[in-house]
Amino acid sequence: MDESDLPGAQLKRLTFGDLDGFAKDHLQEAWAAFLPSCEAILSETPHQRLGVSYSKAQKDIAKKALQIGMNLTSRDIQSFFEENFIPFLIIPDESKDEHHPAFFTAYYRPEVAASLVATAEFSEPLFARPADLVTLQPGEDMLGLVGLAAARRQDDGTLVPYPTRADIESGKLVALAAPLAYVADAIEAFMIHVQGSARLRFPDGSCADLTYAGRNGRPYTSIGKILIAEGALSLEEMSLARLKAWVRGNGQKLGEKGRLLLHRNESFVFFSTSPVEDSAIEPLAAANVRLTAHRSIAIDRSLWSYGLPFWIEADLPWHDGQMNHLRRLMIAQDTGSAILGPARADLYFGTGDEAGTLAGNIRHSGRMIVFLPQGHAP
Repeated sequence: MDESDLPGAQLKRLTFGDLDGFAKDHLQEAWAAFLPSCEAILSETPHQRLGVSYSKAQKDIAKKALQIGMNLTSRDIQSFFEENFIPFLIIPDESKDEHHPAFFTAYYRPEVAASLVATAEFSEPLFARPADLVTLQPGEDMLGLVGLAAARRQDDGTLVPYPTRADIESGKLVALAAPLAYVADAIEAFMIHVQGSARLRFPDGSCADLTYAGRNGRPYTSIGKILIAEGALSLEEMSLARLKAWVRGNGQKLGEKGRLLLHRNESFVFFSTSPVEDSAIEPLAAANVRLTAHRSIAIDRSLWSYGLPFWIEADLPWHDGQMNHLRRLMIAQDTGSAILGPARADLYFGTGDEAGTLAGNIRHSGRMIVFLPQGHAP
């Protein structure tokens, strides 16, 4: 088989016959997620978070897909991908297991009770993007700010590192950042930051969608991994519910143990809001297209372009909480601060508590196969 190098990994050429269950997937669902990405590619829709540039071959395929439209059978869709793409298994350099070289987590959009004003019940603010925040592009080293993805522009025009989560929550955020809404406590706000979006439910029954608008550029640190490494929780008992309970049980006031854990993740996210016009509409992804539950994934935007199809093979509790085969075509439409490396994907599970419970249990290995355009494949 042909092999080619990718930074940090090898790409091992496969055939579509090597993909477990490809012909049995509900490919109309994948096609419905793929077409919006094709529209974004051809219209050059600005990314919310800049990704790798589209190749000419990817643009040509997007044009062809849009000309065909939605009315295709599953067999027609299968033929389209087989005729226009070549599948490559992604094998990280550090991988010792070709059968399970990729690592998968999952994310969701929380539905959270909130208030537009601070109250005794809702006291933790969610902030709008500050006017002094400057987002750096991947690989950009501006004035020596190595390893940071954003900076703070001072009154004299110079750039300095943006405050950490601890600094911001201690009151060191400039007045240019306005609270958009308030949620119950620090861990609720923290998890919204991690997921990158939320649907807020206000006491009068109205709702608003909260969308990622930038971050302070500091490195992301998993507090769940910290608790496991330090023996506070075991890997087997770790879940979203247990994580929240640990933080709440250890205090969330400044200086208390639970809040200090949150501060060990220096990354801090800012948002924008919009009214909810249709409760069925999913949030916008980094590629500026709507996410599709169980069809959209977040990838490392410095390595992969948005809109690429990926075939995911893994055994994980993705459907009903029990271990099940996941064999399906998914589309790269999002990214995340913790999604780093060529064989790393975050699977979008949808909106609400059920999606959150399922997503919180996903930390599994498997195979991640990228579909590269025929005219661009190595």
